[in-house]
Amino acid sequence: MRAVPDVVAPRLRILFVGINPGLYTARIGHHFGRPGNRFWPALHASGLTSRLFSPYESGKILGLGLGITNLVDRATARADEVKDEELREGARRLERKVRRLKPRWVAVLGLQPYRTAFGRPDAKPGPQEERIGGARVWLLPNPSGLNAHYQVPDLARLFRALKRAAASR
Repeated sequence: MRAVPDVVAPRLRILFVGINPGLYTARIGHHFGRPGNRFWPALHASGLTSRLFSPYESGKILGLGLGITNLVDRATARADEVKDEELREGARRLERKVRRLKPRWVAVLGLQPYRTAFGRPDAKPGPQEERIGGARVWLLPNPSGLNAHYQVPDLARLFRALKRAAASR
């Protein structure tokens, strides 16, 4: 399996942070690559993109001020296979990356991994009070097809709220 490269640039509007790549995503080398993943449909349905992008087009979202990285690079079949220490180390790496890239917003996709990585056991979806590397933080559910609690319309509503927040100063 190959590594899934970051899709990043300095001063993005929103840097989306996945938990870690799934096995299929790692195999193809593109973020949120599994056909059942709801990231790309939710991104489009929220209005953050004007059309539905394929994972293979992920580099094109940079022109929209959007980027993607992961907390943990190691691929797993399920996000709950990632160890707590890996998440905490990923949080430290993410903070360094955010300080360097200076995005306005960091949107973490995964409630429980965020709570563990950043020591925020009661964090709820939406804007967070703390910052990561100087950037504002928005917490979103994991868009994996394994997360049955949130379907595309639910995710789109939450992504849309992030879009509104990112549009205002």
